[in-house]
Amino acid sequence: MRLGGPESGNIEDRRRSGGRRGVAIGGGLGGVLLVVLALFLGIDPTVLLNPNAGPPQRTSQERPLTPQDDAARRFVAQVLGETEQVWSAEFARHGRRYEEPTLVLFSGATQSGCGYAQSQVGPFYCPADRRIYIDLDFMAELQRRLRAGGDFAAAYIVAHEVGHHVQNLLGILGNVDRERRGLGEAASNNQQVRVELQADCLAGLWARRAHEARQILEQGDIEEGLNAAAAVGDDRLQRAGQGHVAPETFTHGSSEQRVRWFRRGLDTGRLDACNTFAAPSL
Repeated sequence: MRLGGPESGNIEDRRRSGGRRGVAIGGGLGGVLLVVLALFLGIDPTVLLNPNAGPPQRTSQERPLTPQDDAARRFVAQVLGETEQVWSAEFARHGRRYEEPTLVLFSGATQSGCGYAQSQVGPFYCPADRRIYIDLDFMAELQRRLRAGGDFAAAYIVAHEVGHHVQNLLGILGNVDRERRGLGEAASNNQQVRVELQADCLAGLWARRAHEARQILEQGDIEEGLNAAAAVGDDRLQRAGQGHVAPETFTHGSSEQRVRWFRRGLDTGRLDACNTFAAPSL
């Protein structure tokens, strides 16, 4: 990627707030817990966040930031800056003002508006405080395990979470939350899949618009994004974690669906093309 634009000022870096805690991956879900919670848990992290829990134990020493930490922060800040430019222009085209989210960098665990978050939650968006939360070290490890590496794959993760923020500003998340309360499990899961696929499409829209304006994409970047989308399909994760696929339990969509909706946003660059809720089939 070619990111020569300004860094966003909406980065809250909490990585000096304490030492890293060990993260226990396993339990009854085994390998499924690692992969399903991997990169795109999405907008409902409360299944792993306990709003009533106390803060996690930490070491007394602050964790010094390395040059690699600084470089990672700059990269994320530049990607977030690119999303701000794209979405500010898109909202203006529709006669609205884009309210920029804050992106929180943390190590191990942190407090969010949705409760205490640990790294194994993966990157997520909290509608309650309109913040995106990312542990960059853990995200990089998950990318390695899922073989979804590359700078654009990392940018795609940020763009997906920003997509959830866009959904929140447009009132989509609130509407879906209200609708899901009266639905059975299968229908509720289907609505959540539509939320996630729309965020994938919005990430593709962002990539197209940013490239048109500032030529940010290089050879191989699109393939990295498509690989990242495919790597976190529910079918692939379930097959790897439990040996079989249960489509009725999908909450994020299959690999094919995630790739297709990301590609749709990338190919069209249109907000209305990302309306997964109007699509008769996904």
